[in-house]
Amino acid sequence: MDVSELGDFLKAKRAQITPEQVGLPPVGNPRRVTGLRREEVAQLAAVSVDHYTRLEQGRVATASDNVLVGLARALLLTDDELTYMRLLVRSRPSRRGPRTPAKVASPVQDLLDALTHTPALVLGRRFDILAWNAAATALFRDFAGLRPEHRNLVRLVFLDPRVRGLYEDWESVAAETVARLRMDAAHSPDDPRLTKLVGELSVRDADFRRWWSGHGVRIPSAGRKHLRHPVVGGLELDWQTMQLGTASDQILVTYTAPAGTPTHDALAFLTSWSARPDAVGHTAQSGPAT
Repeated sequence: MDVSELGDFLKAKRAQITPEQVGLPPVGNPRRVTGLRREEVAQLAAVSVDHYTRLEQGRVATASDNVLVGLARALLLTDDELTYMRLLVRSRPSRRGPRTPAKVASPVQDLLDALTHTPALVLGRRFDILAWNAAATALFRDFAGLRPEHRNLVRLVFLDPRVRGLYEDWESVAAETVARLRMDAAHSPDDPRLTKLVGELSVRDADFRRWWSGHGVRIPSAGRKHLRHPVVGGLELDWQTMQLGTASDQILVTYTAPAGTPTHDALAFLTSWSARPDAVGHTAQSGPAT
């Protein structure tokens, strides 16, 4: 159980809830704490104040699912946030040997290359970009020109001016990206590369630092993004993720638009020149460790 992370998560969520939101009177004004008091959370979750306090302080080695469900109800957590708490409770240090470079199966790259007008990426742990097609290069940037350790979607969203500038709703996209990364962190709490990534982004970007400390958690699998591309202008792209059967920790991400829409036509125009020899799809042969 990642007791320190669970405690930090509970404190952050407690600070974001007002008494009025959960039907409690706003007594004791001015309140000395932001959000709910520990006693109020314990009351709403039907647990003892001592047990809740020890959870927040990281002094409890386990927590039952009934307790987690009660806390989720008290703190108005989403299903994703409840899932996140469950992952934290069940997490165990990894005992695997040295990490090896992530590999994408050849048939997967063949699939990417067959999607000539559909930008597509394969993401691994930490949202490392493991493979892509020419259409993704045309939409985002030349991933092959990046150092392997810099081929990371979260890093590009925050630190790459071209990728960051693509999103018309950058703040929404970036906040969601941080929330997805935190869920990924719950699956691999002992990942040194993830720790390094979070540390770098926290130092270099105030927005990342603010959102990470807010402990938001989301695991969306589809949505719509509004982009402003320097070549074709405005794009409304539907994105979705699909788990790859060849690797449990790899997902395929595609960006599409309905036939007949301006975005569909713009994508066709944008990708029409991407089949040239220097713009073919690539796999990160010497990519980041898993």
